[in-house]
Amino acid sequence: MVLLTKLFRLWWWLIISVVCVIESATDETLSFQHYFPLVTEDQFLSNDKRFQQIMQGATSADINWPDKIRSEKIDVKEEIYKLASTYVYQSSWPDLTRKLGSVTAVDFDKDGHVVLFHRADHVWTQATFDHSNVYRDREKGPICNSTVLALDCQTGKLVYEWGKNLFYMPHGLSIDQEDNVWVTDVALHQVFKFGPRGFQKEPLMTLGKAFSPGATDTKFCKPTAVAVLESGDFFVADGYCNARIVKFSKKGEKILSWGQNSFAGSSYDVAPPNYFAIPHALALVPDRELICTADRENGRIQCFFWSNGTFHSQYHSLLMGDRLFSLAYTPIQGGQLLVVNGPSAELGTHPEHYNEVRGYVLDFKSKKILSKFGPNDLQFSNPHDLAVTNNGLEVYVAELNPMRLHKFLHKSVVKTTSLSAAKPAVTTVGGDFKYGISKEPLLITTADNNSKSLTIDTASSFESPTAVSYHRPGGTAILVASLMLSFAFLTFAMALLLARRRKRGCMPFGVKRLRHAWDFPSKTDAFKLRGLLLDHSKRNGFEKLDQNASDEENELTNSGSILPNVQFAY
Repeated sequence: MVLLTKLFRLWWWLIISVVCVIESATDETLSFQHYFPLVTEDQFLSNDKRFQQIMQGATSADINWPDKIRSEKIDVKEEIYKLASTYVYQSSWPDLTRKLGSVTAVDFDKDGHVVLFHRADHVWTQATFDHSNVYRDREKGPICNSTVLALDCQTGKLVYEWGKNLFYMPHGLSIDQEDNVWVTDVALHQVFKFGPRGFQKEPLMTLGKAFSPGATDTKFCKPTAVAVLESGDFFVADGYCNARIVKFSKKGEKILSWGQNSFAGSSYDVAPPNYFAIPHALALVPDRELICTADRENGRIQCFFWSNGTFHSQYHSLLMGDRLFSLAYTPIQGGQLLVVNGPSAELGTHPEHYNEVRGYVLDFKSKKILSKFGPNDLQFSNPHDLAVTNNGLEVYVAELNPMRLHKFLHKSVVKTTSLSAAKPAVTTVGGDFKYGISKEPLLITTADNNSKSLTIDTASSFESPTAVSYHRPGGTAILVASLMLSFAFLTFAMALLLARRRKRGCMPFGVKRLRHAWDFPSKTDAFKLRGLLLDHSKRNGFEKLDQNASDEENELTNSGSILPNVQFAY
């Protein structure tokens, strides 16, 4: 027994060591990217100087910071765990064989198709822009592949595509009420308006000067997003350098602008209204006539009246963390904001603060987080944008890496015609229970009372108490399981060896022993009912079974002398 105890301890420490090595090897270090303010049209602060200012807490103006939100004493991990998962991941969507680059934006066209914007083989690295925010890879030319893809919202199949040889570094995409497509290119520092489905290769409107960053009425510096009103007036988030929101008329004439840079290095310090640290995405709130932006490095949402840019409200939570990449609005249940956050801050990071990269649903009135969502109810890696249908039933999330588009369905649209369609079917065969998965389709009833049939592959992704979920174990789980199985095998082999040696009388603690259930009797007992029966030569029929083994097993069980039962978690 001492030998078994030492062997168990050895294997336990081996498992712990291997897991720790694997986790440390897979930790990703965040790179420092350059998101620095524009001082004048042609003169910029150097990255090195600005980085030193940020680390010293310097700001672009004398700002009186309010109390720090991070002073709230809450268990972030526990609070995130308590949140329900409102949206359910659709792992089999899209049905697309096309290889995507970093997916930067997503929206819906007039026909309800899901339209994405991606970078194909172009990648934004630290060397992509110089210290003056000028694009360095111009000689590579524009992206030769289609950068705008439209997918069927049900099947995920490609419907149409366009955008070849037009863009260098795609970023934002939005589609207005007339089906015009608005995009931003951070390499070109420009905003484009294209006709429906991009049938006309030439843009209907172009704002900004190609490859020329600036801060004037006619120049942008890495613009991030566009939002268009029904009147045709539109807003541009001039995000990475200028930290401002600009409102234009339908004809492209500047109406007003607001915003100042609040890069202070402490991500959880909430800047005063109208200060931004990269306004990264825009969303309209039509029922309140508001324009809201994801103030990315300040980790908050800011909303303004779209008529004059006056500040209305802001939304922030420790659960969302210090970086907020995108947002979308749906009017359901009095108004909800859906957001996706990101990994821990690259500048002014607070590693002691717990962070999960997820989608969150906020109530617009109370500002409280209602629920969370993520792929298979897990975390995202690098989400960049999201879009939600007006009825709030479908959500799509664009992710930079892995390079893909995710689809989620609201739980409320899931109704089954039979419980057997969503849980293991139980049948009896000769009194024995057998389990199997029913092949009956699920009946999905949407808000417009249209019924759709889903296969068992789609049905299995719905998260409910009766749903059957399938999970692919990761490399760490497989390795740990293998080590535990090896330990179980060696333990069993050692126990078997000890039993045999005890049987042969080779053990140092004596030769007297109890007989085990797996030992066959070497001698016949003095009295056997079977022998009495065989003496009667005239009796025919079945012989009685020998009950010695099972009786001895029960005896050992009652005396507590059986070997311990080892359990494993898979």
